[in-house]
Parts: sequence; C-alpha cells; structure tokens
Amino acid sequence: MELRFSPLFSGSSGNATYVGCDDTHLLVDVGLSGSRITQELARVGVNPCMLQAILVTHEHSDHIKGIGILSRKYDLPVFATEGTWRAMIDKIGAVNPRNICVIEPGEDFYIGSIDVMPFATPHDAAQPVGYTFETAGAKLAIATDLGIIRDSWLKYIMGADAVILESNYDPGMLEMGPYPYELKRRIAGKHGHLSNDNAGEVAVELVRHGARQIILGHLSKENNYPELALKCCEAAFLEAGLTPQEDARIFVASRDGNSGMFSVSAALEYC
Repeated sequence: MELRFSPLFSGSSGNATYVGCDDTHLLVDVGLSGSRITQELARVGVNPCMLQAILVTHEHSDHIKGIGILSRKYDLPVFATEGTWRAMIDKIGAVNPRNICVIEPGEDFYIGSIDVMPFATPHDAAQPVGYTFETAGAKLAIATDLGIIRDSWLKYIMGADAVILESNYDPGMLEMGPYPYELKRRIAGKHGHLSNDNAGEVAVELVRHGARQIILGHLSKENNYPELALKCCEAAFLEAGLTPQEDARIFVASRDGNSGMFSVSAALEYC
C-alpha cells in the first residue's frame, strides 16, 4: 500500500498537507481558508468528503485559520495536544465536542490504516508537535517550525522514506531584511525556525538513515527563496559526499498551492 502526500501550501503565509492511503485520508494543519484548501485538495484528486481527520501541529494562525470551518462542514475530528487545544479553542470557532481529540507527544495512535506519531518540537507555541505517518512499511515525517536541531525530535524522523523539512530562512537575508530586531531574534532563536544551513545538515543525516525524498518547506517569503534553499541543501549533500537528486531527490514545497502528489512505498516514486 502506498503512503501518499501533498504539501498543499507551505510557508509563513499558510500551511496544509494532505496525507493518505487507499482507505485513510488526513489533513495536517489548515492555515488558509476552507475554500482554498478544498480547491487545492481537488487539484490533487482528493474530495474533502473523503477526509477522516485534521491533525494540528500548533496554534499559530498560519496553521489553524481554516480548521473550524472544515471540521464543522465535514464533521471532522481534530487532533491536537492539550496545550494546543487550550491556545486555539477561542480562535477557530465552535467544534463539536465529539470532534475534540487530545493527543500526547510520544504516544502513537491509529487513524484508519495509518499509524500516527506526534513528537514534541522546539517552537514558541503552547505545546507544538511534528508528526510521522506509517503504513505498510512506508514512513513519512513532517518536521517544520523547529527552532533548533535536537536529538529529541530527530530520533522520530530518522528512518523516514520521505520528510517535509523546514528550510525557513537564509541568515544573511534575515539579518539585512526589514523585520524588527526582536522578530529577527525570535526567528533565529532556539524556539523559532530552521535556516537553510540547518535544513541541509539535517537532510544529510536523514539520507544517511534511509530517506530518499526531502521536501524543503515553510520557506519565508521575505527571508528566503526556493532556488537558494535548494542550492544550500545540494551544497550540504556534496560536502557530505552525497549526490543530489541521486542519493535522494530534493524538492521545494510551494507557498501558494499544491506541489503535486508524492508517494512512498517499497519502491519510491514521484507522481
């Protein structure tokens, strides 16, 4: 059975990712309007009526904007940590009590045929998590909004076949850019975001542990651009003795729409 996924939007303006297999269909974050998410799902062949759940990484607006409307419209359970629920409950509108599902970092659970593992992440939110998804021996990890490289979250994503990995900013662009000093400190701090250099370092370790697809995501509109993120990751590969696009394929997720449908299985492929 294939594990399929599509970054529908990935960036500081909004985030959402479809993850699914033959009988299970999930949405990770809904950081744009319900109508825009529905439109991008349709473009990758997914009817929102097929969805079985929404999973939330954390309560920042670029991850939760459309959660309430999609949950109400399609009667979808929403999975989030207790801290995230407390922080977002007043921001997303009414959610049917039966659809409020509280999860614990480090404790996996099944939705349909997919084993979901939430893991704690270092970000300036109430109780943020990333996720891994496994079915039929295939594993996907979503690891964004990460302030610092730590073994505490790396251990969960090692061994994944494919990883959506944060590559948020270029340090030089951030330093010289228009952001206020305190915001720059937040982004580059231990509870902010990973830089392109950080992403390259992590990507090398992921490939050494079996990853064959790296999808760079959550790029800043003001402090990064796709070609630079890709170039930095490829340079990290070459420095480590790896061959970009051969030892692993590297993609950059789009901020403004879906990046296509990917799949991982016994034989890795890209559609």
